[in-house]
Amino acid sequence: MSPSLHAALSILFDGLGYAMILFTMSVGLSVTMGLMGVVNLAHGAFAMLGGYVAMVVTTRLGLPFLPALALASLTVLAASVPVERTLYQRIYRRPELQQMLLTIGLTMILMALTTFAFGPAPVSLPLPDFLNGQIILAGRGFPVYRAFIVLIGVTLFIVLRLGLERTMLGAKIRAAVDNPAMAEAAGIDTRWLFTLTFALGTALAALGGALAVNVVGLTPRFALEYLVVLLAVISMGGLGTVTGTFVASLVIGTIENAGRYLFPAGGAFFIYAAVVLVLLYRPAGLYGRS
Repeated sequence: MSPSLHAALSILFDGLGYAMILFTMSVGLSVTMGLMGVVNLAHGAFAMLGGYVAMVVTTRLGLPFLPALALASLTVLAASVPVERTLYQRIYRRPELQQMLLTIGLTMILMALTTFAFGPAPVSLPLPDFLNGQIILAGRGFPVYRAFIVLIGVTLFIVLRLGLERTMLGAKIRAAVDNPAMAEAAGIDTRWLFTLTFALGTALAALGGALAVNVVGLTPRFALEYLVVLLAVISMGGLGTVTGTFVASLVIGTIENAGRYLFPAGGAFFIYAAVVLVLLYRPAGLYGRS
């Protein structure tokens, strides 16, 4: 196999793993923004918290990696419920500026607390032996951990897609996204639905943040650095759509990873150029509704 083909396969495989991290972190934000209509700029902070919880329970409490992922998601889920009840419910249907100020303020507070608790240096997670090896495909080795992330991302996509399309909860969420007033008139408790959806979205963000630690690194600045990328994903895919978020994650993850390899001086230019091109022709995103 030629060196150029080897490089292309590496770029594609690494980009796919990165894309599944973006999908896991961003799909909750897409659904909650589509459902609640709230500009939640604190979503990246919940992803950051998931990474730090996973770090604490693995390095300081000695919990294995896989249970640590589950515990990180559940911890952030539990913490998000009182946050949504006490803070977010006050800004629903408020002007976007008020929503942005509150959620970015919450992000700054959480960043300051994590800096105070853990310092500004990057942290990592100890991986189990079965995730430290390589898979040999077409004569080339690929990291097992990236394949594990791809498996989780694809599984989440299937579960979320089926959950939104074939369950009663999914039908209620779709109804609330399409027409909140009509959903309330039909007897759907949208306040409870908002809380549940917000909690599930933040749990997914925490899972994505924990998975991202050993791929992109984790510092308190993670909350803002990757928030911009997550917003680019949901803008390209469209609000409230799992499929759109999945496709946009694949596009942006592959483009950014290829840019790092081939044009490192270009930075994030290629991501935002792709987003701009899509929004010029489809302002609501690839799968969004006009």
